[in-house]
Amino acid sequence: MSEKRLKRKKLHKKLFTKNRLVILNEDTFEETFSLKLTLMNVFVVASLGAIFLIAVTTFIIAFTPLREFIPGYSSTKLKKDAMELALKSDSLTNILKKNQAYISSIQKVLTGKLDYAKFNKDSILAVAVDSIPKTDLSPSEAELVLRAEVEKENKKAQESAEPKKKKK
Repeated sequence: MSEKRLKRKKLHKKLFTKNRLVILNEDTFEETFSLKLTLMNVFVVASLGAIFLIAVTTFIIAFTPLREFIPGYSSTKLKKDAMELALKSDSLTNILKKNQAYISSIQKVLTGKLDYAKFNKDSILAVAVDSIPKTDLSPSEAELVLRAEVEKENKKAQESAEPKKKKK
């Protein structure tokens, strides 16, 4: 147990021992820059720098047109054009089907290959009249009992309200 404690103390001592970083001018040996550092400070600064660099890179790729150069991403203009072309092609196919049906019906008329439909005049008139289903709208026994109870309660409420008005 004490060995672990000793190892922790040594590690703690190494991480938090202050060291000096000095930059000297080689010709004059003049101190240009100096900085007191610990290993922990260096580790924290390096970690924060890496996280910052990753965040900035992600931001640049996600929110600028630079992402179009990554395989798998396409430009917004390309997506918009593809959507418009899909809608146009869909509407054109519908128009083409209608035109083909119109041309085939005209060809049938010109060649005399018409299918005559035999209609019964009475059946056409019967279909034109909308039949409304008849429903029984008479109240049931339970409904009649409920209505009577509600009327009694309303009469009691009115009678109790009238004496109060007379007292005033």
